[in-house]
Amino acid sequence: MSDIFQPAPAEPLRCRPPAIATVQVDTPELRVTRWDFPPGAETGWHRHGWGYVVVPLTDGAMTLELPGGETASATLVAGQSYHRLAGAEHNVVNTSDAPFSFVETELKGMPG
Repeated sequence: MSDIFQPAPAEPLRCRPPAIATVQVDTPELRVTRWDFPPGAETGWHRHGWGYVVVPLTDGAMTLELPGGETASATLVAGQSYHRLAGAEHNVVNTSDAPFSFVETELKGMPG
């Protein structure tokens, strides 16, 4: 093998099911999406272009995979909302044994 060609290090194979996104409202001002996560499901890596509010419909445990390989854990409590500013980057993974769901409202008037 030539010294010029160096194969990239292998990334671990991940076989996670995708979370299910159902857009409920999409106007020039906002987008409302229901997210359903079977156990082990993930959103896939994404960056939020707008500020957003999340309203959990059920309790759940999730892991956020963050830039640089870091992770954070979070607990969802049904009815206990939270918000984030535009620019958040992560992959959301359901690390609980049960499904969970939340509604995310993206505020298109709050770009990052």
